[in-house]
Amino acid sequence: MTTPSHPSTPLVAILRGLNPAEAVDVAKVLHAAGFRALEVPLNRPGAIEAIASIVKLDLPDTLVGGGTMLNVEHVEAVHAAGGRLLVSPNCVPAVIRRAADLGMYCAPGVATPTEAFAALDAGAHALKIFPAESVGHGGIKALKSVLPAGTPVWPVGGVSPETMAAWVKAGATGFGIGGNLYTPGVTLEQLKERAEAFVSTWRTLAA
Repeated sequence: MTTPSHPSTPLVAILRGLNPAEAVDVAKVLHAAGFRALEVPLNRPGAIEAIASIVKLDLPDTLVGGGTMLNVEHVEAVHAAGGRLLVSPNCVPAVIRRAADLGMYCAPGVATPTEAFAALDAGAHALKIFPAESVGHGGIKALKSVLPAGTPVWPVGGVSPETMAAWVKAGATGFGIGGNLYTPGVTLEQLKERAEAFVSTWRTLAA
């Protein structure tokens, strides 16, 4: 089994409530702005259909998959739709292991060292720090001090272009971005502006 490659731009667009009819246009705008990881959470109707529509676009260098993936059935459904990214709010080793076995890129949610190491042992490729606000900058700094060197650490929850620098200083190596990027009803022009602001800020910080 080949190890899935890390997204070249480690910003995950969290597309909660994405309407399958809009999925293609939304994905194209985000890809053009520089996003290379698209997550459609499964706790809203139409998620699997939206994932399948985006996968068919075959966007270059882009991971597409599901969020709020809570069980092995979710993994199977996303994989069957062509998704190759697992994102979850929690750490369930059996779920991570199944996704990893299928060759998916796994970014489960963790909030403690115990969860972080359990996730890595199960095959996680990146750690989603969630909810980032409660873990805080100090929590991420402490977590990074004990994690294997090079472990991707992505805060999720309330991230904006204005808050990214402080997270990066604390040790963040990427982000999951939800409501400050996409909410149902956002226009494609608004989405483009928001996406470009996040990518521009990230590139400045990464440089």
